[in-house]
Amino acid sequence: MENLITIENGERAPHTFSGDEYEGRLSRLRNLLVEQNLDSVIFTSYHNINYYSDFLFCHFGRFYAFVVTHDKATLVSANIDGGQPWRRTYGDNLIYTDWQRDNYFRAIQRLVLAGGRVGIEQDNLTVTNLGKMIGALPNTELIDIAPQVMALRMIKSDEEIAHIKQGAQVADIGGAACVAAITEDVPEHEVALASTGAMVREIASRFPHAELMDTWTWFQSGLNTDGAHNPVTSRRVQKGDILSLNCFPMIAGYYTALERTLFLDHASDDHLRLWNVNVEVHKRGLDLIMPGVRCCDIAKELNEIYKAHGLLKYRTFGYGHSFGVLSHYYGREAGLELREDIETVLEPNMVVSMEPMIMLPEGIPGSGGYREHDILVITEDGADNITGFPFGPNHNIVVG
Repeated sequence: MENLITIENGERAPHTFSGDEYEGRLSRLRNLLVEQNLDSVIFTSYHNINYYSDFLFCHFGRFYAFVVTHDKATLVSANIDGGQPWRRTYGDNLIYTDWQRDNYFRAIQRLVLAGGRVGIEQDNLTVTNLGKMIGALPNTELIDIAPQVMALRMIKSDEEIAHIKQGAQVADIGGAACVAAITEDVPEHEVALASTGAMVREIASRFPHAELMDTWTWFQSGLNTDGAHNPVTSRRVQKGDILSLNCFPMIAGYYTALERTLFLDHASDDHLRLWNVNVEVHKRGLDLIMPGVRCCDIAKELNEIYKAHGLLKYRTFGYGHSFGVLSHYYGREAGLELREDIETVLEPNMVVSMEPMIMLPEGIPGSGGYREHDILVITEDGADNITGFPFGPNHNIVVG
């Protein structure tokens, strides 16, 4: 039984972006290899493999890689996937089998010349796999280049921005389906299913050659709104409940989002006061996003609004983050988050969210989690808000 094989089954699938787009990405990466005096790079993360190869793998206990040298780019995939990685990948494909332990590292050995300087994503390798990588490539200097590659991904191309805009439009459609499904006594999961179904169908219509995977909705009510990432439950919605709409279309590894605070039928005076404060922060945040502004300065100014209302202690996370190749289970351009400890300067063609959230625990008047979320593309002289769904009490008290 062979250790390494190839399976070229069927015809190549159309790629998410043009060949020029992928060649541009690889060219910029190879320039980085020259700058860092590297012979090759071994990508092991979902996000970088997807970004450079257009392939999004299913881990399921196996490991994947995209090896880029100065003249070749090769995906390392598992035999369990058959010919699908070859059909989807921009580049070559080498498959390892399960018939011998650590055939994955034998594939790495075939593609990477030992004894040189090789870039890796150190933040993505387990201690065990880093040790095996060192053993597979003796006398090789492994250099962490994850931060530099992240910086390359933070500036989006025109094709990427067009793709992200489509995702934002799909999220708006999911939001409309979500609101249409909200009635008294409806379970959270039924609302979420209506939203997710609408988004998947829209993605299938817009992207007929895409794999349909990972799109989801978190619809939370009452106490369940206290966390931004709380899973859907079967709790039934009641009149006067605070609600949190969270629509997340996934298109070829690119996540977009729509998040809104809503109420069913009515909101108490205490809830309205808190909601309006969060809307005030959101509006100011939208105005602050422009080229030349540091992420940390946006966070500090918005903190002052919460502080003036006595609510700063109820803020739960940063004010926004980069968009692109990311998901709830992989990826994060951590250098582009709107937080007090991030000094990155916003530049044209960056894509960021504005998403202030406060959470007041039970027992406090107006308790619940409040969050609004828009996506903005930085331009030469400002920012383009690509989220169309309205926010605030004038729009999102649902009559159902």
